[in-house]
This record gives sequence, structure tokens and C-alpha cells, in this order.
Amino acid sequence: MQSKTSFSKYFNATLFRRNLTRFWPLWGMASFAGSLFPLALLVQFLRDEDFYLWNRPLDFTEIYYYAAAYAVPIVSLLYAIFCAMLVWSYLYNSRSVGLLHTLPIRREGLFFTNFLSGMAMMLIPYVIVGGLCVVVSLVGGCFDVKGLGVTILAVLGQSFFYFATATAAAFITGNVFALPAVYFLLHFLAVMLDWLVCTFSQGFIFGLSGGYSGVVEWLSPTVYLENQMRVSGTYEEVFQRGELTGTGYYTDVLTSVELQNLWLIGVYALVGAALLAIAWLLYRRRRSESAGDVVAVGWMKPLFRYGVTGLAALLGGLLLYELFWRSFQSGRYYEVVPLLVCMLVAGTIGYYAASMLLAKSLRVFRGSWRGLLLTAAGCAVVCAVLHFDLFGVADRVPEVSRVEKMTLYTADNNYTFYPDEDTALMERVRAVHQAITADRDYIVGFTGQEDWRSQPVIGEASFHVTYYLSSGLKVDRNYYLPISRQRLTQEGTYDNLLDSLVNSNEMKDRRIHLNDARFAPSGGSVYVERQKMGYDLSSRECAALQAAVAKDAAAGAWGQYSWLESDWGGEYALSLELSFAYTGEDGNPRRDWISITLRPGMENTISCLKELGFITEADLVTNRELYPEDTWEMEEKFTQEMAAVESADVIGGADGSTTVYVTD
Repeated sequence: MQSKTSFSKYFNATLFRRNLTRFWPLWGMASFAGSLFPLALLVQFLRDEDFYLWNRPLDFTEIYYYAAAYAVPIVSLLYAIFCAMLVWSYLYNSRSVGLLHTLPIRREGLFFTNFLSGMAMMLIPYVIVGGLCVVVSLVGGCFDVKGLGVTILAVLGQSFFYFATATAAAFITGNVFALPAVYFLLHFLAVMLDWLVCTFSQGFIFGLSGGYSGVVEWLSPTVYLENQMRVSGTYEEVFQRGELTGTGYYTDVLTSVELQNLWLIGVYALVGAALLAIAWLLYRRRRSESAGDVVAVGWMKPLFRYGVTGLAALLGGLLLYELFWRSFQSGRYYEVVPLLVCMLVAGTIGYYAASMLLAKSLRVFRGSWRGLLLTAAGCAVVCAVLHFDLFGVADRVPEVSRVEKMTLYTADNNYTFYPDEDTALMERVRAVHQAITADRDYIVGFTGQEDWRSQPVIGEASFHVTYYLSSGLKVDRNYYLPISRQRLTQEGTYDNLLDSLVNSNEMKDRRIHLNDARFAPSGGSVYVERQKMGYDLSSRECAALQAAVAKDAAAGAWGQYSWLESDWGGEYALSLELSFAYTGEDGNPRRDWISITLRPGMENTISCLKELGFITEADLVTNRELYPEDTWEMEEKFTQEMAAVESADVIGGADGSTTVYVTD
């Protein structure tokens, strides 16, 4: 008898049944919509006999895993808020909450009964859809106990987590319309702030790039699960013989499949349990009079007010700046005073909007000067910290000992370096990076000129370097650099260091993956413009051409990158691409395609192409010879003009922008 009394304290069967019967349209429609997929699959089974040939238990398990990894998080995210809005709807009306709190049901009973009824509504559609999938798999002979068990665990964990977070959001607010806003804010605030801070910071800090870092992505569960959950399958090529025709063919058969990072769902389920406990603590202290309040928890109201103010200042400030000032500025980076004014305007609007929502009144202006003063101080501090780079972000160049991997994009090529194998090259990349940061004022001043690209003695280069640190963080920098003809010959300038790095024999070898066990020659293509014909390369032919290009690179006939001019007309009218197979970061096979520009003097590569039978001597014509148009005369004239200004006096240096004076 004691056990029954104790159980009834936390669960009321009448209220549970009432919730399920009252809100049946929600879970009924969800069940109907979800059941369309297994029913469509069953129809496909019944009408197509060949469907049996490729469907095996592992194939069906792979479908389960893809649904659990990519569909269930999004579906549960959206469905949970509807369930929460229904079962906790009585909290947002003073009459309803007063009535239920006068019933002979303690708050423990109301809380756990409503939560269990909401969880039932969450799981009923999954149970129905899952049951139909089991029936379909049995009909097709594709039933797999392990795959079904893993999928059930994944669905249970995610359903519990999402409804627990929706429940926690329900007790933070006292307004049914604010509930979905609070719920989605909890789920995506970290990602939004990450993007906002990165976007805001790169307008101040030299070299900072990227609108999203992903450092705190784990605080946004849906995004994190979508990015981290993986379905890994292993395929094997097997020979099969058709039952009707008797002819054989090769096909890829799935031999194993796994749902990677399933443990993340367990971690989030534990987080959901903690949030559920917090929701219960909030309910114990919740006042019935808080029905209708945007924020029902007293100590959270200042967080709400200044949180809305901060978001408005950052997001609204950027929007106002882009609308009213961006077109007037000349440089890439923000101008502090106009941006600060825009932030103050947007922050003031956000401050009063939040105050009106909290007070449920428009009369919030009296005595608000303190809040406005705090808003102005916060905006000024943020702009000062970023403008003066008080944390030294722009000058940060990680030591090689702290780096697990380094990637570099420059001179139209991508490179990847590892400390154990490429320490010397990584140090040279760091030297270029340090020289760039030292010449920050020169680069910013030069690129701020609208016509800098049109100067004949100036070229441009991209330098995008990413350091993947041992701590799990990464440092990502992206620079657009002016390359000066004069500075290319000056020791210690980034122009000279970058040119020496890119045109070194070591980098040429890395460009074609020579002696790199991670990349295996896999194929490619050759296109002969005179023949108007294209040819595919085998892995053997790709390896032979790779070795030939390497010989030309060692002889100085290939790989010399020019920063200031190009001679497309002098290149052979041939296109050569080599393909290399490698394993990606996610463990899946990938390919890297490399375009090789063929020029006169590349005797080894040309001889190899002839020996392989792709070209003849008649195909060795340049683009200028094949297409003798007037445009080549314009190119030669431009080249002569560039040669004429090589004797120009160039005044300027690393301390300021460069001015060019041309003398007769």
C-alpha cells in the first residue's frame, strides 16, 4: 500500500490518459507522415522483383543508421517543441495554472506525469514507424537485430534529450509564444555567437578569416550531431550471376556498417537528465503569478535584458554599418567611430525592447540612463579591444612543436604539412607568416588603394594558412598580399620569402605529391586542342607522367610560379590533369586533381605523352600559334609597358603605403 501511495505521488494515470487523448492530432499526424516512408518501401519491394537482389540486412541497417544520424536530430528538434507547448500550456495562463494547482495533485505529480505524457507523444510516432520498418525488413528478408537495437537506442536518447531541453525552456518562460524562441535560442545560441563574433572580429583583426570557427559547436547539439555522427560502410566488389539470364557482373556489396560517435547521444542524454532536474527545481519555486511573463525566473531577467542588448548591438550594429557606412569606406577593415555609433543605436533599441518585454509595458524610460550607460561602455570596450588587438591575435604564429598539421593555400595550390616529415617547410611557412604580420601597416595601407591592382609592377597573392594545434584548436589566417617587383629581390620581405618558398624544389615535389605515400596515382586526363580529343589516364600512365613532370621540375622547366605576369599564349594547347587517391579526414576515400601547364622546354613530360600515344609532334602548338588573334598584340604591348616601368623609382616600404613615380 505504501508503494502505491508513493507511486501516485509522482504519476497520475488520469492526467496521463487525458493528455494523450486530448492531443492525439499531433502524434497521430506525425505517425501518419512518418509511416509513408516504410509503406513506400514496402510497395517497392512488392512491385519490383529485382529489388531483392541488392537488399540485404546490412543495406537495411544502413538506412536505419542514416535516419538516426541525420533525420532523427532534426525531426526531434522540431517535434519536441510542439509536444512541450501542449503538455506545459497550462503554465502560461493564470486561470489554467491556478486551477491545476488547486487539484489534489502535488507538483511532483503534475511535473512527472506531464513529462511522461510528452515523452509518450514523442515516442509513439517512432514506435509506429519503427514497427512498420521491421515488418518491411521481414518481408524483404533484411531483418538485422543489431542494427535495429542500435537505432532504438539512438532514437530513445535523442527523443529524451530534445524533450528535456524543451521542458527546461518551458520553465524559464511564462509565455507560450516566448517558449519556442527560448528553446531554439538555447539550441543555436553558441553557433550564432560563434558566427557573430568571428564575423565581427575579422572586420578589425588583420588576417582573421572565416565566419565560423566551430570551437563551441558542442553547445549546439543539433549542429554538432549532424556534423559528428557518421555512417561508415565498407564495400567489397563481388561477382554475381543473374538468375534469369545467367550472365555475370561485378557489383559493390556492403560488408559492414557502423554508426560512428554513437556515444555522443549518451552524453547528450545525460545532459538532458541534468536539464530535467533543473526544470524540476525551477517548477518547485515557480510562482503561479509568473504566467504571461517572458522570463519567469527572477535572476534570469537581467541576463535576458543585457543578453538581448548585446545581441542587438553586435548584430544590429553590423547591419546598420553595412547599410549606411560600408559604401563610404575605402579599406577592408571597419572604421571604429561609425561602427561604434551604429552599435550604440542598435544596442539602445535592444535594451528598451527587452525592458518593455520584461515589464509588459511601454513605460520603461524613467531611470533607464544607468542601463544605457552600461550599454555604451560595453560597446566601447568591445571596439577598443578589437581595434587595438589587446589579445595579440593578429601577431599569433604558433610554434611547430604545438602543431599537429598545417595546411596552406597559395599560388593557386593547396599544401598539407606534418611536423614529423615537413619541419623545415613548416618553419619557412612560419617565416613568411611572421614577415606578413610585421608588414601589416604596409599591406593594409596598400590594399586600401582602389587602383592598386592596376599598377604594372604590382601583383597579388593569396596566403591562407591554418594551424591545427595539439590542443584541438586551430589558428586560421587569410591574407591578400600585394607583390612588388622591387620587394621580390629584397631579402627578408614577405614577397621574397614567399617567392623562395613557392618556387623551391621541395614545394614543387609537394605540388605533384612526389614521394608522398598518402597519395597514390589513380588516373587523370589529357585533352589535345588541335585534335579536339580527350583521353583518360590509367593509374600506371598517371604515375609515369608524375615522374616525368618531376624530372622537368628538377631541371627548372616546370613549376616556376610567376607573380606578376603570365604567358597563356606561349603555352602548349594541351590540357593535362593528374588524379591521386587519398584517405580523407573522415576515413573515406577521396581524390585530388592537379592541373599541369605544358610549356616548351618540358622535354620529359612531352616525351612521356608521345610514348604513351596521346600526342604527336604536330600537336605541339602554342595557344598563340593555334589562335593567332589581335589579342596577342595587346598582350605583347602590355608586356613591353611592364618592362619599361622596371626602371621606375619606387618609394615606400614596410612602414606605409607605396607610391610609384615613373620617370621618362
